Amino acid sequence: MSRVVVGVTGGIAAYKACILVRLLRKSGIDVHVISTAAALTMVGRTTWEALSGNPVYTETTDDAANVTHVRLGHEADLIIVAPATANTLAKLRAGLADNLLTSTILAVRCPVMLAPAMHTEMWLNPATQENAAVLADRGFQIIEPASGRLTGADAGIGRLPEPEELCEAVLCELGGDTSLAGKRIAISAGGTHESIDPVRFIGNNSSGRFGVALAREAHRRGGEVTIVAANVDSNVLKDARGVSVQPVVSARDLHDGMRQAAERADIVIMAAAVADFRPEHESSSKQKKDGTATRSLDLVENPDILFDLAHHRSHAGQMVIGFAAETGDGQSSVLEYGRAKAARKGADLMVVNEVGTARGFGNVDTAITIIDAGGTVHGSGQGSKADMASLVFDTIQQLQENM
Repeated sequence: MSRVVVGVTGGIAAYKACILVRLLRKSGIDVHVISTAAALTMVGRTTWEALSGNPVYTETTDDAANVTHVRLGHEADLIIVAPATANTLAKLRAGLADNLLTSTILAVRCPVMLAPAMHTEMWLNPATQENAAVLADRGFQIIEPASGRLTGADAGIGRLPEPEELCEAVLCELGGDTSLAGKRIAISAGGTHESIDPVRFIGNNSSGRFGVALAREAHRRGGEVTIVAANVDSNVLKDARGVSVQPVVSARDLHDGMRQAAERADIVIMAAAVADFRPEHESSSKQKKDGTATRSLDLVENPDILFDLAHHRSHAGQMVIGFAAETGDGQSSVLEYGRAKAARKGADLMVVNEVGTARGFGNVDTAITIIDAGGTVHGSGQGSKADMASLVFDTIQQLQENM
């Protein structure tokens, strides 16, 4: 079992470290928290001990008989400081050892990751920038702060990255799950836009979050990942660290992008929501109201990308996985529609998920059922898109082992 020390310093973002500790423990890691005295004013010792399952020490004199700062430093496989305040960066640059965390870092033999979090002006201050640069030169891994809402009404660079991103960075550094090492994975995400004129388009509500979650999970497992992203917001795509991103707009763009990405891929996943139809003719200028009550629009079918990828595989052994976003109606259930789609498309697996108002699309939990072309259920679950992405890849790997 890997052992990770989570150092927490006195920034308001200390609350995010609580989630990081939970995510690391969920991943099977033995977590030890070293909190500075200032950080304990943000989150109490009892919370850290309950979340980590280990005693929490703050001062070098704590547990002096076991020389805690040396023991933790020697036993740790990795240390991550989140948040790392400007004050702590300055101390580490100077080699100060005035608390248990800075003393431990001076004694470590393992990688140290620093996740700075502070106000924009503090982060951009030349002293802080120089401290971070010097620490990076010494081998510390600096996780760049994110941009967004800060304490109060301010916004800018300086936010602590989300706990999920920090957890992924730790797991990748530890090299824990290498089950997809050497594998190439092509994933589509988002929803296509089919232009009516330069202003309007036919589209759907897909945010691309599930596709990005799949890309992150594949990367975490050691895969080489390409994501073909149809109109995915940059704030969603920023979570796709270490992943090659190819932006596209229309279904035909997505078709071309996925065919190209699939040529070298071992696993192809069509998670994007593709518009079934596009306007037969795209107007070169904005169509204005003319006083008539109705306006007709001639539509033609878009290419069936999943069918094409499943029936024209680039090499033997390539796996193709599709997604079926269904609502169900009075005639058939979500799963029944999903089974019919799986039989038509010819993919190895179909991930069936129910969508609708406040369900499936966007930053919400989702429920999925994973079936094969014959309709046999291979897995099901409900939860966050990150958890369901993990379930999808668990199922893929189980199927590969049984092939």
